Amino acid sequence: MVETEQEQKRCGYVALIGRPNVGKSTLLNHLLRQKISITSRKPQTTRHRILGILSDINSQCLFVDTPGFHSQYTKVLNKVMNDTVISTLRDVDMVLFVIERLIFNEEDELIFQQVQKCTVPVILVINKIDQIQNKRRLLPHIEALANKHEFNEVVPVSALGGHNLERLETLVKGGLPFGPFLFPESQVTDRSSRFMAAEMIREKVTRQLGDELPYEVTVEIERFKLEGAVTHVHGLILVDKPGQKRIMIGSDGDRLKQIGSAARTDMELAFGCKVMLNLWVKVKGGWADDERALQSLGYLD
Repeated sequence: MVETEQEQKRCGYVALIGRPNVGKSTLLNHLLRQKISITSRKPQTTRHRILGILSDINSQCLFVDTPGFHSQYTKVLNKVMNDTVISTLRDVDMVLFVIERLIFNEEDELIFQQVQKCTVPVILVINKIDQIQNKRRLLPHIEALANKHEFNEVVPVSALGGHNLERLETLVKGGLPFGPFLFPESQVTDRSSRFMAAEMIREKVTRQLGDELPYEVTVEIERFKLEGAVTHVHGLILVDKPGQKRIMIGSDGDRLKQIGSAARTDMELAFGCKVMLNLWVKVKGGWADDERALQSLGYLD
């Protein structure tokens, strides 16, 4: 019997997991060839489960970018992020376990314990290989890791430099189960424009402030409306303490203006229209340790 065109298609969910700051979001963006997951040099930038959809004629890869897995935490937010990773592993068809360079530390080992429970194919992705000065150390490192677990493949890459991503993409597509596409071929994420706007603002906050602010910063979109050819966005940046509010606003509001300008530029590129962005800063103490607040802010499914 000749297979129908539908039966020849492959479609499946692929989880990207790893400790904070190994480059999962950067890897996702480069695989998709467009940016849907925010990035920064600061660990724990990704807080939500982000779905990135890569479609071609024969396959649809549903990449699930997850928060970095935390070995230690004190806030409810961090527990929620860890729970997101564990629940994602139960619902996917393939796992990309991302580590970096020649490092395999206690945090990697903790995630590896979760990986060992997986019954689906697991590809070990060694990212940031462009930062390895002595490349001769890479092969022994790969061999040592291959002896720890029967990975389906071990693939060294540089997500930022685009090295070896084609091979990784080919391996992922070939390992997906046969089945119909679950999303339109033109769709690149399941997240709303409202959600993406909040993430773009939070990315600019993280990049602008670096270590000046702790992790207790989040963004809530109070208004998102298209009027004519202009999208009006009202964003509320929530901080934990009054002193953080002063840092966020900056002298004569300069810091907040810079954040708004950079976020608006990204929004106009992503949404394909003019954006009027208004930002405010509000103190909401303890939000990262409050389940009700986390629910209203979209951190709890």
